[in-house]
Amino acid sequence: MAEVCVRLEGKRDGIVIHDDWPGYSLDLFSYPAHYSGDLDYVIIPHGVIMDRTERLARNIMDDLGDHDIVVLCVLKGGYQFCADLVDRIKALSCNSDHTIPMRVHFIRLKSYLNDQSTEDLHILGAEDLSFLSGKGIVGTGKTMKTLLKHVESFRPKMIKIAGLLVKRVQLSSTCIPDYVGFEIPNRFVVGYALDYNEYFRDLNHICVISESGKKKYKI
Repeated sequence: MAEVCVRLEGKRDGIVIHDDWPGYSLDLFSYPAHYSGDLDYVIIPHGVIMDRTERLARNIMDDLGDHDIVVLCVLKGGYQFCADLVDRIKALSCNSDHTIPMRVHFIRLKSYLNDQSTEDLHILGAEDLSFLSGKGIVGTGKTMKTLLKHVESFRPKMIKIAGLLVKRVQLSSTCIPDYVGFEIPNRFVVGYALDYNEYFRDLNHICVISESGKKKYKI
């Protein structure tokens, strides 16, 4: 999974999807036939994700243009959002008065078992981030609180977090993204590289997994 689970308060809001939103019928979209019966509905169509990602790229350009930045992509679920966001920043940079010198680094966080977030968080690829010293950081992905502590030890010039999804979940300690795509209900969602035990990464839309889908792919 690659979600940021927080309750937004006083921050730059994303597009709000309310708790009573019924979503879109799966019959309105194309999706892999092998997931038939495994999904309840489409909560965010792929085209809407793309449009919102372009807007986030423009916000980042407005805020960070001319800074030397490193994009820290959190795998695996964050790779598609990161790739699309970087592509749009590059396109804007080629057609703007100011540009963003940009590098991309990948790390992996794993904290989910089935549909439950666990306390056992593993960080891979973040052992030596000394090249971040004095740079601006744009992090994309989930479970950022633990990672932020590690990144801050390398003294980057600034850190900004971009999160495609923010869940309305009451937590005692949260990490709120600076750039938010969508604020969504507390549902377990898959697709657009978000997985359930490694399944559904090949789904373009973001969908709510069904109870039968959870049982089918449970480990």
